[in-house]
Amino acid sequence: MSQPENNAPPASVDEIQKSWGDLTLRVAQLETGNTALEHENKALRQLLERAIEHRKKSHGELVNLITTLVSKLPINDVGVIVARLVEHNAHVGDVSAALVNGKNEDNFLQPAILKALDKTKRDLQTAIKPLVDELLRLNTPLEAELLQSFAEKSDNFFTPHAIRAVRGLVKGQLPRERILKEFGEEALIFFKDLTTDPKFNPRPKAEEIMLGFAPDFDTLLQQNPGIAAAKRDDLIALHQRARQSRGTGESARAQKNAFLKLSFIIELLHYYENQSTESPDVIFAQRLPPLIEQLVVTSEVDPPDENLIKQAEALLACIISHDYRSAVVNNFGKSGGASKTMRLILTFRATTFTEHDPVTLEFVKHLLGLEKVPRTPTFSIPLRLLNADCQKAILRCLLNSGKMRREDGEPLAKAIAQEVGLPEQDITPKNESGGAGGGGGWDHIKLLIASRAAPNDITVAIRNRLHAKYDSEEVKQSWLILAESDPMTLVRVFCLMPYLPDGQTDPIARAILESYANRLTHEKYAAIYGKVVGALKNLFKVKADSPALVNFIALVKWVDPASADKIAKDIGMPGA
Repeated sequence: MSQPENNAPPASVDEIQKSWGDLTLRVAQLETGNTALEHENKALRQLLERAIEHRKKSHGELVNLITTLVSKLPINDVGVIVARLVEHNAHVGDVSAALVNGKNEDNFLQPAILKALDKTKRDLQTAIKPLVDELLRLNTPLEAELLQSFAEKSDNFFTPHAIRAVRGLVKGQLPRERILKEFGEEALIFFKDLTTDPKFNPRPKAEEIMLGFAPDFDTLLQQNPGIAAAKRDDLIALHQRARQSRGTGESARAQKNAFLKLSFIIELLHYYENQSTESPDVIFAQRLPPLIEQLVVTSEVDPPDENLIKQAEALLACIISHDYRSAVVNNFGKSGGASKTMRLILTFRATTFTEHDPVTLEFVKHLLGLEKVPRTPTFSIPLRLLNADCQKAILRCLLNSGKMRREDGEPLAKAIAQEVGLPEQDITPKNESGGAGGGGGWDHIKLLIASRAAPNDITVAIRNRLHAKYDSEEVKQSWLILAESDPMTLVRVFCLMPYLPDGQTDPIARAILESYANRLTHEKYAAIYGKVVGALKNLFKVKADSPALVNFIALVKWVDPASADKIAKDIGMPGA
């Protein structure tokens, strides 16, 4: 193969010698510049590492400050917020380490909440098309082109034309402009104007007029065979579709459910794509709750349908924030009846409650109020939709609520337990002493105190006793036992009482601590008060920021601010 021709003549030795000095000078300049760039890059890397390290430390200090502020909130809210702060701080540390190591991946640098948001929006967009296809298959009165436009662009759901069509579907009406476009003005004799009113709305806008098929549509159709003759079959088909969608059969219910799910998904997707301009209160407290309510509540007499409940839970799972999910559930069923039953069922299916929680008592009171004489199915039907722990909590609450006489409540609770498949012993509160109101349990606690057991062991024993049988006499007995003990034992047990081993707040702790605080500052127990204040005053002199002292005053302030002010003033704490 021949070599390519090179027209440029070779450089002579004289030319190379003349340009050699310039070439060596330029190479030396490039090497000098390269060395300077290397030093500059090293300096910039050091500055970047120092900036990232400073950012990590300052962010850690900020999280500590916020945690301190958050600790002033109600105890029920502290655990969740602190966990979120710690999780966020850990993510900042991971991102800072990745930057130092030279990683620059968009997915890694993106916060977890934004990843979840992007995934949710993709899932919502994907879910629109199957629902549109289902509505088309169910042959709804809505225009096929309009439904298909929702799948192409979800924001078309909020156009004026779509809003009028959707409002007409809900009310069983048709926009006047659609009838004119499809069948002509002469076909208006088959319809009734439902918008124009001589008194309240004598001159409505043309695009606002809604029509409904005339009651004697079939007669009018026979009397006027020449009107809309070419589209008579389409007119009859539209009449059948409109009548079917307003019926009470399975087809009408399927259309309604599909439309409710489509509306929920599009409303939620619109909010996530326009969070800067859309108010969460409007979407989660006003728009979405009625959609969930209409989906799960078929009628006041029909029993709860677990299939519909699962569909509602699937929709609620699309909401990223747990607080917003709770807002949707909590904002329907205010009028009572089947709607409130479904609201409480959804609440209990999302979280496990104990028999001492207020929502458990609310559920029991609601079910008792549905009938003058409560029957077993009234409880057993909704309880079958809950897990065993929730069933036990509700039945125990029924026994201890005082809303029924004991001789009436026990047979009812046993019958309900048998219906839902719970052993009878699981719904009967157990006493540590082996007998109702016995003293063996308190004797055991007295022995723990006398043997100088750890405050945590004493607190657990008292808490178990009060959970087994919670009433005013039991709380008083626990106070008397602690009052006879060492003052610092009382203080430490008081500080440990609200916190369960899993980090949650004991639901009965507030009532117990409030009782303790009121008794402590009452003149009847002045001697005990003097001992406790004396011990705390000595502790304040030795270590003013002692955790036992600070937590004790904070918890007393949580349940009784007046008592906290009095104790702090007597101790001599600043700002009392």
